[in-house]
Amino acid sequence: MKKNILIIGGSSGIGRALVDLLSPSHTLYIASRNGESLRNSDVTFLPFDVLSDTLDVTLLPDQLDGFVYCPGSINLRPFRGLKPETFKDDFEINVLGAVKSLQSVLPHLQKSPQASLVFFSTVAVQTGMPFHSSVAASKGAIEGLTRSLAAEYAPKFRVNCIAPSLTDTPLADKFLNNEAKREKAEARHPLQIVGTAKNIAQTTAFLLGEESQWMTGQILHVDGGIGDLKTN
Repeated sequence: MKKNILIIGGSSGIGRALVDLLSPSHTLYIASRNGESLRNSDVTFLPFDVLSDTLDVTLLPDQLDGFVYCPGSINLRPFRGLKPETFKDDFEINVLGAVKSLQSVLPHLQKSPQASLVFFSTVAVQTGMPFHSSVAASKGAIEGLTRSLAAEYAPKFRVNCIAPSLTDTPLADKFLNNEAKREKAEARHPLQIVGTAKNIAQTTAFLLGEESQWMTGQILHVDGGIGDLKTN
């Protein structure tokens, strides 16, 4: 069944991979700061900065069946060197941006027979990792928001969250920008590979689709095994 799906931040990384995956079979609305990469895609682009703009909902259809929030941050530094402003900035983009975006389109989602919402966390929420205090704090809030919304809006909405490990996207480029860094990152994962944007996009597509119609309030760990397995 063809659905109307809004992707916040769909111009690069996981969001852009999701556009490639879904655009042949669904009607996509992409709200992002830059739409250059979407020029040849069959989507409707909405200029939108989650930190400063109000989403122009007049450009959206009356009914939305899916909502995906992709913007995020990766501030990996020792806790002693993190200023409170860094925690605030991470919370603004990871949590408040999601809240603001979702609240603006609630009436559209409520007109769907059953809308599916997808958020993104990080494996570092479940598995304590050094230097992740700021991003894990805000993404932990996203996991709490996911479960709360899933309970509050059931059965009208299904709300789920994906918690990846390090994924090869522009946001993570500084951690993978040479062969030595990539090899080190791969070696940390039991599956010995770093995830791709397509890996996460495929899981997102599953959560948006009818195949996952009996799932809500879940945190899916798509992380190469690093969150639960110790192999050496």
